[in-house]
Amino acid sequence: MTGITVITICFNNLKDLQKTCASVDGQERKPDEHWIINGSSTAEIARWLEETPQPSYRRWLNERDNGIADAFNKGIMRAGYSVIHLLHAGDTYASEQVIHIVYRYFTDHPGKAWISGNIRIVRGGEPVTVGKPFDKKKLYRGMRSVAHPTWFVKKAVYDRAGLFNTSLKIGMDYDLMCRIFNEPYGYINETLAVFDDTGISTTNYLASLKENIQVYESHFGYSILCRLWQFRLKILHLLLETPFGKWLFRIKKKLGLANV
Repeated sequence: MTGITVITICFNNLKDLQKTCASVDGQERKPDEHWIINGSSTAEIARWLEETPQPSYRRWLNERDNGIADAFNKGIMRAGYSVIHLLHAGDTYASEQVIHIVYRYFTDHPGKAWISGNIRIVRGGEPVTVGKPFDKKKLYRGMRSVAHPTWFVKKAVYDRAGLFNTSLKIGMDYDLMCRIFNEPYGYINETLAVFDDTGISTTNYLASLKENIQVYESHFGYSILCRLWQFRLKILHLLLETPFGKWLFRIKKKLGLANV
């Protein structure tokens, strides 16, 4: 365990980036490195980075990219430390102790290759905290309980499994999970991140479900189980868009079942 690199990708969203940077800078134990991968079509973010005093651990790259996966890969290839966290612009840490908690976990469990934890999101109009340990037997279920913003992954995992698939527009994180499911995994039962629900995986949720089927079957072949599960998620999503569905979810939350 030699250190943690945080990578934040951004595109024409300065306010989101500033919120994320403030969260990183507010950590009691600072990251060893924080890369900003800025693929913006305007100069606003580049100007802010270059003209505003930044902490010594912050570095940045201002150049156009070929999408989310390509931006992730640019950050990973530049990471100088052994554990990498992809904290998207707009997402934040759930507390000031997150980096410390993760650093201590990897120090105490040096054999673990990647970890995840819990995340605070909005579902059915209600703020909830969700997260469960990764179970490779339930890989067909996608990423509903193993949220990508909570992943901390050793750089060596990317060396073995490869980088993100740049042909994918939404499901590149799920594709990676399908490639690293046998890597030694650990779960931290702490809320690690707060999710910004304006990202592509939320605004294009139905498209992400469709891509998830393609990703899973590209690795494991045709799966009726995967298709049925993704159909279930589609129905639940559409239900949560209705007043009745939101009412049902509020009841579910009151019963302590929001993470089921």
